[in-house]
Amino acid sequence: MKGFGNMMKEAQRLQQQMAALQEEVGRRKVEATAGGGMVTVEANGKQELLSIKIDPEVINRDDAQMLEDLVLAACNEALRKSRELVQQELGKLTGGLKIPGLGM
Repeated sequence: MKGFGNMMKEAQRLQQQMAALQEEVGRRKVEATAGGGMVTVEANGKQELLSIKIDPEVINRDDAQMLEDLVLAACNEALRKSRELVQQELGKLTGGLKIPGLGM
């Protein structure tokens, strides 16, 4: 069963690499904007929002819906970029192979 032992070592090595990748990607940041830069959102590789910046010029008491829409759009784009970052880095680790259940 030498082959099984090698498979287990390879699985452990991959698990260690995944843990290191999760840590490294978690420190990386992505940024997205909406409304021509009126709203800027920053997220990390853990799909956590880190900051939201709103240009005071877009704050209008009579049109809160517009600001809400801009914040929502920027947040969704930042999270999309964060997921894309993770998938790119995961692809480097797996050589582009899609492994079911192996995702962050």
